[in-house]
Amino acid sequence: MPRQRSPNRGKAFEIYKENDGNIDLVKIAEILNLSPGTIRGWKNKDKWDTKLNGTFQKKSVKNTERSKRKKGAQPKNKNSKGHVSSVPKGNKNAETHGFFSKIFPPEAIDIVEDIMVKDPLDMLWENIIIQYTAIARSQRIMNVKNQEDLTKVLKREKESSGETSEGWEKEYELQFAWDKQATFSQAQSRAMSELRSLIKQYWIMI
Repeated sequence: MPRQRSPNRGKAFEIYKENDGNIDLVKIAEILNLSPGTIRGWKNKDKWDTKLNGTFQKKSVKNTERSKRKKGAQPKNKNSKGHVSSVPKGNKNAETHGFFSKIFPPEAIDIVEDIMVKDPLDMLWENIIIQYTAIARSQRIMNVKNQEDLTKVLKREKESSGETSEGWEKEYELQFAWDKQATFSQAQSRAMSELRSLIKQYWIMI
């Protein structure tokens, strides 16, 4: 059974339309009591700007929205409400934060505090970007030039113990083109599968 479309999805676009697109998505989220990430997802997926003007808005509008955007607390998380503006770093009023301060080293607490006030949808989108970047970067690192592409890797080296021999004994591992390509293909397939799963989850959440 297909997932029922949220009635707020249409309301969000109507608010955007009534303001000729000159309204921060964060403001729409506040009006409808939704997360900013949800509103951004609807805007992109439903092509609000195309519906409004037949073309995309100027970049200046997007930059204004980005500069005015504030971090919001996690949905339904009362402990993190007002965390950014009213709770100084290192404060242990929130039970969850106090727990993390016991198990993480001090240098990790700043990261924990930033994560606690992130929107889950934004976190998911960041994971998609990180995963896609890793896949793209692997094209350079694991590139196999051709069938003759051979890599010779030194595995171990020790001083020769023979009475007549001199120097060092060296053992190498040979990585042939077909072995490297097979390893790359397997790793890429797993990474692509994970990326598809993340994207699917993102579309479900918006």
